[in-house]
Amino acid sequence: MQPQIGALRKVNFKGKYIMTKAEIIAEIAGKTGIEKVDVQETVEAFFKVVKNAMVGGENVYVRGFGSFVVKKRAKKTARNISKNTAIIIPEHFVPSFKPAKVFVDKVKTGNKASIKA
Repeated sequence: MQPQIGALRKVNFKGKYIMTKAEIIAEIAGKTGIEKVDVQETVEAFFKVVKNAMVGGENVYVRGFGSFVVKKRAKKTARNISKNTAIIIPEHFVPSFKPAKVFVDKVKTGNKASIKA
């Protein structure tokens, strides 16, 4: 989504526009005609379902979009350079997102126009 003229949009340190959750909710409400409050509840419920599934060790697959995956990080030794000591980091799990091939292809072809501009 390109920024609208006169619209205040957040910009990251590289000068790229950032779409916030509030903007996503507003855009969905505008495209579907559903009230923002109902869209917000739905979006929040989606995030809650994904979070709870991942906390329980489950992966979440959304066809055509991507996969929310729980990845296991192995135990490793790191160094605290200020104290010059070894630190053992235990094995742990981290959330990850792997976009679907269709999604990646759309982003690749969709960004060609903005790169040339």
